[in-house]
Amino acid sequence: MNIIDFAPQHIDAACIIARENYNEERGFVPALPDINDMPDLSWFAENKLGVAALEGDRLVGFLCAVGPIERPFQIDNLLGAYVPLHAHGAVAENRAKIYAAMYEVAAVKWLRTGMSNHAITLYAHDEAARTQFLKYRFAYHGIDAIREITTAGFTGAVGFTFTELYPHEFEQLLPLHDLMQEHFRKSPIFINFPSVGTDEFRQINERQKPRYFVVKTEKRLVAFIKISKHGETFFSGSPDMRNICGAYCLPEYRGTGLYQELLNFVIKKLRTEGIMRLGVDFESFNPNAYGFWLKHFTAYTHSVVRRIDEYAVGDFGGVL
Repeated sequence: MNIIDFAPQHIDAACIIARENYNEERGFVPALPDINDMPDLSWFAENKLGVAALEGDRLVGFLCAVGPIERPFQIDNLLGAYVPLHAHGAVAENRAKIYAAMYEVAAVKWLRTGMSNHAITLYAHDEAARTQFLKYRFAYHGIDAIREITTAGFTGAVGFTFTELYPHEFEQLLPLHDLMQEHFRKSPIFINFPSVGTDEFRQINERQKPRYFVVKTEKRLVAFIKISKHGETFFSGSPDMRNICGAYCLPEYRGTGLYQELLNFVIKKLRTEGIMRLGVDFESFNPNAYGFWLKHFTAYTHSVVRRIDEYAVGDFGGVL
């Protein structure tokens, strides 16, 4: 096997492999949409951060990255390389061996560019790739999950109002948004998302143009679900799909069934609009999110992350 730079002449074969890998996962998760065309990989052939695996003249795998990404996972003084779901793939035969060989070469490239944090989004049911990266000291970080939108049994709850906010009402959510950020900063998550002010929150919403569905009492909002047209994966912007990209419930209302009713309310609303799929992404080490979302959605990706000790690199081969 020969590992070389990913180049324009590899793009067509890489797209075929990427589509085959996607359809393989779709066999496990039927809710995934039928995709004909994979995203253009030209940019990855230009940034010089990718590698291709060849057996003779045959492409058997590719591993490309976005980067350098500043402050990955909100960590100061750190640069990261990120491999999106569509920017890698390998044929079924000897898949683990192919990924092992590609990462060994790609990791050196990334380190020479100063990127010591490496993150890769893998298909959840690709045991060969996942096992290989775990052997290389990667750890689970994020999950993307999906469900088909079917009839939801929304019944409401006495004393609570379920509704969608108008854009001019979004600022009412700022206290809950800050509590969500605070939740991320606590154990065992430890992601340092900062609180935001009114102006910044307004700018975020103007840029992202989300929809907010909420539960409220007469006195306050107690939970919300943030819906976006776009998610973390290449197909999440499909016309018949929407994505949950923010969610929070006050602790005293968790486990009461209230948040399940809010999800049912969202599903009922989206179904009337012709939306057929709903996606969500969350951290695998967020116990509240993990416990709730995987009751109602099926995982189709597992993101894995490895941080390499920048100070040890020079002692073990001097790749920098």
